[in-house]
Amino acid sequence: MERILRDYYQNNAKKLHRTVDKILLKYGGISDKDLDDFYSLANEVFVEVMGKFDDSQSFDAFLYSCLSNRIKTEITRRNREKRKADRMSVPIDTPVGEDGDLTLTDLIADDFIIEQELIEKKENGFSRGVLAYLDRLSDLQKEVLRLNMAGYLPGEVREELHISAKQYEDCYAAIRSYRNVQLIFVNE
Repeated sequence: MERILRDYYQNNAKKLHRTVDKILLKYGGISDKDLDDFYSLANEVFVEVMGKFDDSQSFDAFLYSCLSNRIKTEITRRNREKRKADRMSVPIDTPVGEDGDLTLTDLIADDFIIEQELIEKKENGFSRGVLAYLDRLSDLQKEVLRLNMAGYLPGEVREELHISAKQYEDCYAAIRSYRNVQLIFVNE
């Protein structure tokens, strides 16, 4: 038993870690963050295997089999937890409220307000960044932005411009997209 312990735990448990790494390769590997968890799990399994081992088979094969089963169980458990969280998630563009005019995006607190940036002018009119941003928007997106700045609710904007909810969402997404908004700051 002492020889087995020495083999697996010399050089910072290198042999045990290699065994775990070999098993994890079957599952496509794992992030470094989670690797320590599986090494700790391997230590637990090793102790259990040492208690159950009876010389009727190779220790390496017995350990590998037990480790493989435990790692598979742990990966299954973790994936189940992830799927449970995915089922509980809600898309950010989910309509909320009685009339469905607002989305979760509208309700998320944010201290950057694109409309406020557009209202604030520099001495000579709009800044180069704001002009570059406006130039990137389509005419419809500019109209949606103008009505939003005037205080219209999403349903009122759609009605005023005779557009569908999907068209409004697409325009609103373009108005707030990083690709477009970043122009305000890049061209200052």
